[in-house]
Amino acid sequence: MVRITIAQRNELLALAAAERDEVCGLLLGEGDGVTRLLPCRNVAADPAVRFEIDPAALIAAHRTARGGGARIIGHYHSHPSGVARPSPRDAADAAPDGSIWLIVAGAAVTAWRAVANGAVHGRFDPLRLDVSGCAASGDSPQGHNAIPPR
Repeated sequence: MVRITIAQRNELLALAAAERDEVCGLLLGEGDGVTRLLPCRNVAADPAVRFEIDPAALIAAHRTARGGGARIIGHYHSHPSGVARPSPRDAADAAPDGSIWLIVAGAAVTAWRAVANGAVHGRFDPLRLDVSGCAASGDSPQGHNAIPPR
């Protein structure tokens, strides 16, 4: 299970909705709890269909973690014209390191763990996404176990 706040979920949805290209960033936190989203520049050659986190941002986040700051526990990216499910390209690019992947598409945010021999494309296992802390606007956590169909 991955824990995020409703504010973080809403931030992910807003970031993805604001761009035509894939957006991406780092997930900072402890264990499976996200404490902060760190948006990063997508430096992929074709950002409309692929993402690559800016190496400078990644290095800076690792340095901060080594200095006692928040740890990188995974990353997020969007599928502007797809579903909130890992693509074959995601699987080809993913290291089986146990990191968390949050994927945003439309109004959906889903959680995955990059592993060897995963259930999806041989690289990802689905995770439950626990969204907590209702916003004052009356939003309620949606899609705790929402995994889009194949």
